[in-house]
Amino acid sequence: MRAAQIRRHLGAMNQPKALPVTGTQKGLLGGVNLLSAESISPQPGPQSQSEKPPLNLEFSPRDYVTYLLSIDAEIEHCLMVQYLYAAYSLGGPQVPEMYRDAVRNWQEVILGIAKEEMGHLISVQNSLRLIGAPLHMEREDYPWDGPFYPFPFALEPLTLDSLAKYVYAESPVDWEGGALGDEIRARVFAEVDDPHQVAVLFNTLIPLVQDPDYLPDYVFQANTFPAQANWAEWGRGYQGGNRGNSTGQPRQTPDVLVVPQTCRDDMVSALQAIAFQGEATTGSSKSHFVRFLTVYIEMREALEQESLSDSEWSAARPDDYTVDGWQKLQPASKPALLRATLAPWSPSRKVAVNPYVSLNTEEEPEQDGGKTTRITHPESVLWAQLHNVRYRMLLNYLIHSFTLFGGLNAAGAITPRGAIVNGTFGEMYNLRAISDILMQSPVSTKPDAGFAGPPFQMPYTLNSPFGEANRWRGHLDLLTAAQNLVEALLLIAPPSRHTYLASMCEADKNMRELALRILSGSIDTALI
Repeated sequence: MRAAQIRRHLGAMNQPKALPVTGTQKGLLGGVNLLSAESISPQPGPQSQSEKPPLNLEFSPRDYVTYLLSIDAEIEHCLMVQYLYAAYSLGGPQVPEMYRDAVRNWQEVILGIAKEEMGHLISVQNSLRLIGAPLHMEREDYPWDGPFYPFPFALEPLTLDSLAKYVYAESPVDWEGGALGDEIRARVFAEVDDPHQVAVLFNTLIPLVQDPDYLPDYVFQANTFPAQANWAEWGRGYQGGNRGNSTGQPRQTPDVLVVPQTCRDDMVSALQAIAFQGEATTGSSKSHFVRFLTVYIEMREALEQESLSDSEWSAARPDDYTVDGWQKLQPASKPALLRATLAPWSPSRKVAVNPYVSLNTEEEPEQDGGKTTRITHPESVLWAQLHNVRYRMLLNYLIHSFTLFGGLNAAGAITPRGAIVNGTFGEMYNLRAISDILMQSPVSTKPDAGFAGPPFQMPYTLNSPFGEANRWRGHLDLLTAAQNLVEALLLIAPPSRHTYLASMCEADKNMRELALRILSGSIDTALI
């Protein structure tokens, strides 16, 4: 069996590599009707022996699947963080009043996609857990690139150029898109030498998982199910648009997938669902590709004010005019006044690209030709450091949850897993709150330097300590670090932010007391 696989691999090595597709069809979507059933991208299915992807002889089958799942986990993590940063950058006083509702809607759409990427990240950890592989929460700091990765990681404000990268990354492999597709690819290739579509990774990974001759049945360990993430614990109502859809984004979104798995078929279904949510061109407009493409079209039209008719311009009003004053003007003069008022404008604040804080005054991140921005304003530095600590807390809680059994399903009981799951969600809320603050905090003391933005810097390690007690001691260490930063912020932050800091301290106090009770043995940890 293995010899046949190797012969197939050697026969595939000399096949020409596919070139990037360029659009030739007319129309914004290259003839794809988003409202037709025929537009649904086919999900990867069983392939014939000659169609199966080539093997990588450096790996055993299980190890190669682990490698591809780890790459997928990094991609989901990277996309989630970049989408969050882009969404948080939107808004501000520079947005004309007539476009503020649209910008708020774009923000909610992208935040919804980021929530779904979190579900993808968690579901891929379930896949790794199922085959007995290590969890993979790591990602590189910026800027960087590698095989299968859509584009070099970058935290940047939302623009048409960054949106084009998101559309391309989430697009189906056979999407052309006509003139619009050509425009988007031109923007992407102007910034990225070798961009990739996420679908390419799934088209490589899923057939390998499906193939019992490649990945044998004994690899799948159903007894890992109790330690996997499930919807009851992690869904929090983000299903079918029942939560997180307050501004008119596509119906039934966000729809967070958290898929536990016990066998090969479960893993295949989970990976197909993740791929489909990302790249499908369905009439429901639920896929990440369709949602990003819609935002791109709407933003491009909003920024091209000349495309509006005079009657549309006359129906709007600049912020500098009262209603009565605007009505007294001659209709013919209104379009020119509005164009002069609105051009140019940006839907995003002037926030830093790839912001960071250093542990010492000399340290600089590896730049590799990319731009980074150091946060130096004293108060902003403290908020950025607090953001990094809470980000590390979230990742540590998430990793810890996969080593524990008996979570929220234990009715009425306080369990370690339940505490960790709740702590993870608490840090998600903290990260959004601190990100909102940093998106409005100066990056430096220089006038007009712009805003800092959340750094999302990866911790020096995500390795889990040996022993359950040491994992809880690690949480206590981070709670202590957070407390030190909060105390420093209370000395220099404006009073308007003290209420939030006080509520954070109260939540941290409760988690600290719970950790100490667990370490003392007063909470039953028999299910650990």
